[in-house]
Order: sequence, then structure tokens, then C-alpha cells
Amino acid sequence: MDILDYAFMQRALLAAVLVGITAPAVGIYLVQRRQALMGDGIGHVAMTGVGLGFLLSWSPVWMATAVSVLGAVLMELIRWYGRTRGDIALAMLFYGGMAGGVMFINLAPTGSNANLTSYLFGSLSTVSESDVSAICILAAFVILVTVGLRRQLFAVSQDEEFARVTGLPVRALNLLTAITAAVTVTVAMRVVGLLLVSALMVVPVAAAQQLSRSFAATFAISVAIGVSVTIGGTVTSYYQDVPPGATIVLLTIGAFVLLTALATPLARRRARAAAAAQPVGDPAECSIPATRGTGD
Repeated sequence: MDILDYAFMQRALLAAVLVGITAPAVGIYLVQRRQALMGDGIGHVAMTGVGLGFLLSWSPVWMATAVSVLGAVLMELIRWYGRTRGDIALAMLFYGGMAGGVMFINLAPTGSNANLTSYLFGSLSTVSESDVSAICILAAFVILVTVGLRRQLFAVSQDEEFARVTGLPVRALNLLTAITAAVTVTVAMRVVGLLLVSALMVVPVAAAQQLSRSFAATFAISVAIGVSVTIGGTVTSYYQDVPPGATIVLLTIGAFVLLTALATPLARRRARAAAAAQPVGDPAECSIPATRGTGD
């Protein structure tokens, strides 16, 4: 394949695979916590980090990581203590992050709106070797956390009170989830873009849930979808000269629509099979619930 003859496409494809793994791996916990838009908020904050990176002549990826982690921690603190004013504080954090990014990158001697656009919507040709090195390190951290602590993170995402009763450090795990989401945003921004990364964290998980309700299966399917659409979007972007971030997100939404269409008749067939398997007895309104008296 001629696409692999170019070093920038090799870097872009490697970054795309890592993004396809990490984004759904974190997104499944955010969906369980009903924080599907958290990635979008972190993306706004990360813009300040990108702008500071250009202003201070440091790596925009590492600077965005530091600012995103700080923003994610502040978001969690606001969620704990903000109460009725929490939504206002979050709005100020998000829009302040976006405004800060625009301001800093325009003050930078080597910065311009064109530089910012490549981080907002993704750019294949600008993925450098240093970017790939940073992405590999950050992706390893995300995978280590999301896979190594999957039981604890799932328990906290499902029911914080129950997790607290069982002795889990709920606040520490919540902070770790937020930090991991922030790291994932910076991993994905060179391929998908800061404004579109939230879709790649959420939509593959929603698509996987159309086929499975178990956590392990949903995790595996969502990662498979993520890798497929990121590779497909990157290759399509190269051959058709279209924006990679938008292409990847549209493919992700297409996968969701397709799996939803396939899952609907399967769900109906399973429901009919379950109904046919029930023994003939009293009418439903007179029947005794199956769990009563069983000790479950």
C-alpha cells in the first residue's frame, strides 16, 4: 500500500490506532457515570494548554496534558462542592479555556489560527515524531488504568454509595477517571481534534451497547469499533483529501446507526423466543413473580 510509504502517514496511523483504543476505553466509564460530555469540556480547557505551548515554545501536547489534567481535577472538585452554582462555574471553566487558547496562540510569535485549527479538528500531516512519542506514553497510561482498575472503576461508575460501603476510595477513583479522560483528550487531539474527541469517547460505547449489555463485551466491542473507524477515517482522509476528525466521527455515527438497525430485529426475535419459552399457566396479572420465595 502506497499509504505506508510516507512517514507522516505511518505516524498518523499509529496515532489513530492508539486513539481508537483509548477513547472508548475511557468513554465506557463516562457513559456509565452519565458524564458523556465531559470529554467535550476537557477539550475546551485543553485549548489553553495548546496556546501556552506555542507561547512558551514548549510541546503543545504535553502542555495541553498538564492543563487538561488540572481542568479535570477542577471539574471534579466543582462537582463535589459546587452544588447549585456548579453549572455556572463549569461554564466559566469551559469558555475560559477556549478563550485562553485563542488568546495565547495569537500572542505566540510562531502561533496562528491555522495552528489552532489543526488541534481543534485534527490534522494528519502535522503529527510529528515527538507527538507520536507523547501519544504512546499517554496511551500506555490510559490503557493501564482502564484495564488494570476496570473492576474498581466500574463499581464506582455504577453506584458510588455501594462502592463507598465496600471500602473503595471513591473520590480517588473519581479523580483518576477524570485525569484519565483528560489524558485521552490530549492523546486524540492530533487525529480527531479537541472539538470532536468527545464523540469518539461516547458513540462507540453507545453503538456497542446495542449488541451487548455485559461490561466486558461492551468494552471489547467499543474498542473494536474505535480502532476500525479511526483507521478507516485516516485512510479515507488520505485518499479523498477530507478532514480526518470529521471523517472519523461520521464513520462512528454510521457504525452506531448500522448496529442499531441490526440490533432491533434481533431484540424482537429474542423477546418472541423468550415469550414462547414461558410455560402456559395463570394469566400475567395473576402470576406470582418468579423471584419470590427463591431466596435470590
